[in-house]
Amino acid sequence: GLKEITKACDAYGVNHEKHIKLYGVGNERRLTGDCETNSIDSFKYGVADRGASIRIPRFTDRDGKGYLEDRRPASNMDPYVVTALIFDTGVLKGDTKAFDGVATEA
Repeated sequence: GLKEITKACDAYGVNHEKHIKLYGVGNERRLTGDCETNSIDSFKYGVADRGASIRIPRFTDRDGKGYLEDRRPASNMDPYVVTALIFDTGVLKGDTKAFDGVATEA
C-alpha cells in the first residue's frame, strides 16, 4: 500500500546519485528544475507533484494503494538496468550495492 510506496521513495532518495548515474546520458540537460522536472542535484517525491523526482498519483494517495512514477530515467537509459535497479532499491534491500561499477555511458 501507500506505506510501502513511501518507504520505497525514501530508499530511492538515499540512492539518488547512484540512480542518476544509470538513468541515461545527458539527464543534466533535461532535469533542470524547470518545465515540470526536479533538479538533477536533488530528490523529492510528492502526491500529484509533476515537478518531483517521483510522483505519486492522487488516486494512489486517496486509495492507499497504487503505483509511483519515477520521472528521472531518460529515453536513452538501459531499460533492463533501470528496472533491476528500481526493483532492487525499492523492493529488495533499499541500499543496493549491486550496480557499483556498472558502466554509466550509453
